Amino acid sequence: MRVTNSMISKNSMNNMNNNKINVDKLNNQMSSQKKISRPSEDPVIAIRALRLRSNLSELNQYYERNIPDARSWMEVTEGALENMKTLLGDIHKKCVRGAHDTLTEEDRASILKDLQSMREQIYAEGNSECVGRTVFTGYKTNSKLTFMKDEKDTAYEITEPISYQDIDEKRFYSNNVKVPSSSEEVLAGVPMNEMPQEYTFSRIRLSYEGMDTLDPNNLKYKAEDGTMQNLSDLVFPTNGGYDFAVVTTDLSYNDWVESGYKIDPNQAIFFKETGELILGSDLANYMGNNKTELSVTYTKKGFSEGELRPEHYFDCKNITDPDHPLEYTKSDQEIKFTVAFNQDIVVNTQASDMLTHAIGRDVDELTNAVEAAIAAHDKVKQIEAMQTQAQYADEDSQKALAQWLEAAKKEATYADDNLKKVYGRGETNFQKYKNNVVLAQTDLGSRESRLDLTENRMSNQQLTIEKLKSRNEDKELSDIIIEFTAAYSAYQASLQASAKANSQTLLNYL
Repeated sequence: MRVTNSMISKNSMNNMNNNKINVDKLNNQMSSQKKISRPSEDPVIAIRALRLRSNLSELNQYYERNIPDARSWMEVTEGALENMKTLLGDIHKKCVRGAHDTLTEEDRASILKDLQSMREQIYAEGNSECVGRTVFTGYKTNSKLTFMKDEKDTAYEITEPISYQDIDEKRFYSNNVKVPSSSEEVLAGVPMNEMPQEYTFSRIRLSYEGMDTLDPNNLKYKAEDGTMQNLSDLVFPTNGGYDFAVVTTDLSYNDWVESGYKIDPNQAIFFKETGELILGSDLANYMGNNKTELSVTYTKKGFSEGELRPEHYFDCKNITDPDHPLEYTKSDQEIKFTVAFNQDIVVNTQASDMLTHAIGRDVDELTNAVEAAIAAHDKVKQIEAMQTQAQYADEDSQKALAQWLEAAKKEATYADDNLKKVYGRGETNFQKYKNNVVLAQTDLGSRESRLDLTENRMSNQQLTIEKLKSRNEDKELSDIIIEFTAAYSAYQASLQASAKANSQTLLNYL
């Protein structure tokens, strides 16, 4: 085949251009330290780079944002739970002391001062926030757990489940002493039938007191077929055969006290003032023996600062505006953060699992028992002081004051005995409340451990993918320099070869 000068020139130009392209490519790699600058240079590297970059971006979202957010939420929750445990432990200690020791006047005053502040602080911990989101209120993170101020016009219709397990004993007292203020009242004395008396009844305490309305047809029990039936339709066996439950809701608490705490064995009386369902002996025994589950629907208007909001605990309606009621359904509201590929973790702890109305109601009953004991002993002191006054120095007055003192001491004895029993019940209850918080802490700790393991795994995966990404895209500078030197030498050589090959043509020989 004949090779012409034109062919030599054309091939030389192609070879020089290819070497020049190679030099330019390596020059770009030296500047960017990347294998390619355009996908067309190597589609396999480009596709692999897109896949690795996408995975790394998603992993960075988990490792650098989601996991820290989840950890912050859990740390806020852990701090609040620890404070709750401490406060409940302090109340439990006071209950242990009150149940087993004889309290002095100073002890009672000190306990009374502490109880309400502890109650307020326990519920205040339930309003803990993480970046403006309340951590204990489920999905309603923009809502506080408690009412932040008195709301007299706010009204709810609440459906509250209650149970035979909620039945406990409560002591009631009548004929409390009213210290006489004149000689005539002193000489009237205290008849034996008007001495302080103690009564014990079974009761179920609801979450709120001061209800507005309760329809007897809204007090229901679960029948054997699983349906909810009116409690007033309940027929249960008694010693004398069978009896109907008699439900009374229109009797006021004060009227019941003045009647001498009368209640029939088959009767249930609901007091809206105190939020208590008092049970007759036969009805209480039947419900306890048959493990009866109940439900009650009532309306409550007006809430005090610090009270728990009903929507976080019960099926209820906010009927403040009757034309536009807001309905809430109690459900399990787990907030989950995605912390790894196809892995979610629950970050929230729900208040209804460990911070209930019963804590506040128990503290209120402890407070009332302490106040009653303080008042009873103060009456004893006042009457003893009257015995030393000159205006009551005559024999008739002293004899009458002795009767007053006997009644006051009997009231004080009842009050001290009730105080010990209330503290004894509180000792059990507050240990249970504390255990619920500890259980919530344990569950939270377990989730935090899982988060730690996930974080370590994400850290390792992040490092691995970054290495793969670097191996796929990056190129060592030393390797580039060696290749560039070789390519540049080849380019220079091609220039010299072309210059010699094309320096003479056929015309030089003519």
